[in-house]
Amino acid sequence: LSTEGSYIVFKSKGIPDHVSPYWQTSNPLYIAPASGHIKNPSYIGEQSFTMKILKTPQAATTQSATNMGPIGMAINGVAIYNNLEAGSIPIEAVTVTTFDTGGGHSGPGDLYHYHCEPTFISSNDSKLIGFLMDGYPIYGRKDMSGSTPSDLDANGGHFGTTADYPAGIYHYHCSNVNYLGSGYYILKSGNYYGVKGTFTY
Repeated sequence: LSTEGSYIVFKSKGIPDHVSPYWQTSNPLYIAPASGHIKNPSYIGEQSFTMKILKTPQAATTQSATNMGPIGMAINGVAIYNNLEAGSIPIEAVTVTTFDTGGGHSGPGDLYHYHCEPTFISSNDSKLIGFLMDGYPIYGRKDMSGSTPSDLDANGGHFGTTADYPAGIYHYHCSNVNYLGSGYYILKSGNYYGVKGTFTY
């Protein structure tokens, strides 16, 4: 973590700190796939992530759609993706079966990433999950009060206080909708609320 002018710079190798069947079997964090899990033909590989976000996030005059690929970074350095898969199609039931118990999977280039609630970071709670490329934080499914927010906008966010921002800030929440009845919860859909920074890898 460093600063560069008006930006905060996050650098990461994109390696999760939890168990997954996407590790090589020789890795101590490898676990066998859960029942019904269909593993993608890729593994967890080291990346070279650099995300730059504004020190003071700014609401965008015109909101832009979240892009394919990384749209943010979790606090453990793993990339956050939106609710779309290759071809810009919504995640389908067959894709859900490739997610591990942490809400992620690996794709081309052995790039491990989260599409869904990263349960090793946040599991139906108000914990900070990470930051999106527009500089706004994303939290678990609940508010700091312990209740499920009922006033989220089309981007999955709202203004309010959090443990990290007691004065209040716009922030996103993981969806509280059990996606396709799978037990997984989509992390982010909709547009960026703020002015987008950059994410290179």
